[in-house]
Amino acid sequence: MTKSELILKIAKKNSFLYQKDVHKIIDVLFNTITTALKDGDRVELRGFGTFTTKLRNARIERNPKTGEPVAIPKKKMTFFKMGKSMKERINS
Repeated sequence: MTKSELILKIAKKNSFLYQKDVHKIIDVLFNTITTALKDGDRVELRGFGTFTTKLRNARIERNPKTGEPVAIPKKKMTFFKMGKSMKERINS
């Protein structure tokens, strides 16, 4: 599902909301989650899951096409762990 499909689905289920308002709500939600992760915070959405970041150290990898070594800088990686109730809903 894309962001625009999500916006359309929410707007259809909540006929009292305009599509542009749903778009603003989704943008605020995503921006808030992104900012929290950028600051190193953990984001937990009950019944859905948890977003965290981990620091991945710098390393040397190989270019698969040429075989030359390539330096990969350290970076933050985002991880998602699905919540228990979400697992149950998907697996039932």
